[in-house]
Amino acid sequence: MSRARDFADLAGSADAGGITGKNLLVNGSMAISQRGVSTASVTTGNIYAACDRWSNSGSSFGTFTLSQSTEAPAGFSNSFKYDCTTANASLSANSHLGLVQKFEGQNLQMLEKGTSTAKPITVSFWVKSNKTGDYTLEVDDRDNARTFSQKYTIDSADTSEFKSLTFAGDTTGALDNDNANSFHCSWWLANGSDWTSGTFTTGWESKVKANRVTPNQVNLADSTSNEWYITGCQMEIGEKATPFEHRSFADELQRCQRYYFTVQAPIAADGRYYSGAHQNSFNVHRNFAVQMRTSPTTVASYINLDNTATLTLNSSKSGGVCLAGTFTNSSFMYGVFVDTSTYDAEL
Repeated sequence: MSRARDFADLAGSADAGGITGKNLLVNGSMAISQRGVSTASVTTGNIYAACDRWSNSGSSFGTFTLSQSTEAPAGFSNSFKYDCTTANASLSANSHLGLVQKFEGQNLQMLEKGTSTAKPITVSFWVKSNKTGDYTLEVDDRDNARTFSQKYTIDSADTSEFKSLTFAGDTTGALDNDNANSFHCSWWLANGSDWTSGTFTTGWESKVKANRVTPNQVNLADSTSNEWYITGCQMEIGEKATPFEHRSFADELQRCQRYYFTVQAPIAADGRYYSGAHQNSFNVHRNFAVQMRTSPTTVASYINLDNTATLTLNSSKSGGVCLAGTFTNSSFMYGVFVDTSTYDAEL
């Protein structure tokens, strides 16, 4: 079901009775943007851009700029914005476009999915677009190839609207209790006929491509005038939406850094020349701010401030990195570096 409410019911006031940690989504207020506030010329899927933890999904959908926008309803400072820059009004059968958040299975065990006591979940959010009409929200069990989609409608152009949809608990298919990609929550923005040629879902079912999108889904890619904004995203256990859980910036940043970490921080290394197989060499360790989901893919970049040594990545683990260095002469050396690397452990 989809319904609109007055914002006063959802502002997350101190006496709203919200439960700390109830929001299963990370960065639902779109406050964190470690990769930068805007990525232009996006034409492919599985790209993390603008706001942390949010991935663009799709193929053959035209071209978009994805950005962290300051356009937002009262109580929020940011939103995630899709801006169509090259239109595709005639989508191919397999075309699709959407915004996705991916979950580790171990973080959703409280849903009791696959048991007789499986819990319902409610997804709520604020959305705004010049493009009115029907859109699709999908929850997707990747471990068991099961899915459940529902329709929501943007009723008024260029107006922030609150939407809430409740999904019954699924008694079939437990989620893996690990750190792998187990579950998606997806906002569809465009699709070709392959995704609507069947019967639209009315509950949890084995995944059938033709059933996943509402038949009248809007094509956000059909004009360069099209824009779409979303914020205040919350996924919680229960059959109704409760006030949005506003976390501190520091708390939200740490949650994001489990998956992606970029740094501008000094590293100091010292040592002394000695003869032998490893002369002039040293190792230095950097611990990450939080334990990352897995050993990250690292793009290493270190600026040497005093030109006394070189520094390269030696090994990378989920808790930190080991860096290898070489002194430039045989006297006692002290090196100061700025780590400008990125560490990626996204799902």
